This record gives sequence, C-alpha cells and structure tokens, in this order.
Amino acid sequence: MLRRNLITGGVAAAGLGAWALTRPDAALPVDPLMAANAQTASTDPSSIMDMVQGSADAPVEIIEYASFTCPHCANFHANVYPQLKADYIDTGKVRFVYREVYFDRFGLWASIIARCGGEMRFFGIADLIYEKQRAWTASGDPATIVNELRKLAKTAGLTDEMLDECLNDEKNAQNLVSWYQANAERDDVRSTPSFLIDGEKYANMSYDEFKTVLDEKIGG
Repeated sequence: MLRRNLITGGVAAAGLGAWALTRPDAALPVDPLMAANAQTASTDPSSIMDMVQGSADAPVEIIEYASFTCPHCANFHANVYPQLKADYIDTGKVRFVYREVYFDRFGLWASIIARCGGEMRFFGIADLIYEKQRAWTASGDPATIVNELRKLAKTAGLTDEMLDECLNDEKNAQNLVSWYQANAERDDVRSTPSFLIDGEKYANMSYDEFKTVLDEKIGG
C-alpha cells in the first residue's frame, strides 16, 4: 500500500481533541468533542493560508495533500520532493502548494507547530517533522509527542512563548480542522499523499512518474 487512507467525518474529528498545551510537561486535557464541534461552530476556513513554493507564474501547479503522521508522505518528502523542488519548483516550472490532512491530533499539532514560524519557516520546519517522524511519533504518548515536536521547532528558532501561543490558539485549531475538511470534500481526497496536478488527481508516484506527467503538461 502506497498511501494512507483518509478517515473522514466525525470519527476523524473526534480524534483531534486536546490541543490546549501550555508546556510539554503539562497535563493534556482530553476533549474529543471540541474538534468535532468545529464542524458546526463559527469557524473561518478562509483564514488559513496555503503554504506555497515556486513562481506564481509557473505553467503547472501541484497541490499535495499530506499528513505529518503518514509514513508514505515522509517517504515522498525524503525521496521524491527534493528532486522535484530542484528540477521543477526552484526553476520556475511548477508552483507547489502543500495542504495538510489530519488523521489524528498528533498531525494537527505538527501542522500548528510548522505554521507557528510563519510562511518563511514553514517548509523548513515541515522538512524536520518529516525527517524525524519515526522518532517523535514512536512513544504514542501525547505529552512525549508534543515535547518532541516542540524540540524540533526550537531548533528552527521558535521559542517556548511562540509555541505556547500557537498551541493554545483554539480558534485557529478549529479553523484548521474546518479548512482541512472543506479541502478534502471539495477535492475528494481519500488518502495521502494525494496530488492535484493542474486540477487532475494523482496517487503517490515515483520521481520518474512525476517527471513524465510534468514534462507532458509543460511541453503541451
């Protein structure tokens, strides 16, 4: 299996609770209904910005849907994405859009932390999160996991104060959940990683397969 199947609806939302984290050693309040209520609460998905690399005038757009807790996504970011970035994104041929998918609260926390550094730091922090995915997810313990995520973010220059503010922003967390659900429904995203290349959906691919698709679209 090359992709992780997406869990949608109330079951997925119920797993996203407990995001109020003031310190890595703080007790984690478990409130599964909080994220589920994001579906009906007054949320604003439009407040969440896409994270983008590459030229706005690039002839081809790739939208990646991925989860920070998905091993197949980590494999893509380790073995395919760097070459895509060098050959297509950095050369102005591809505009690359990254959109998060949330299978669980750990993926939501990772997303919040990656976004905490702002647009300029997002992809650098995301690379660290994927690179160290096995290590920070290994324990399965929420307190340990958020502590490990915070350590990664601090190596990228984020402070405890910045992380406290981001992780305690309940409204932003609810907006992220609502944003992800709207994206997944609109683009019929059912597993990760999934890709939209100029609006056409593709499953996970090797670099050579990407190259074939992109060269055809660019040449066309």
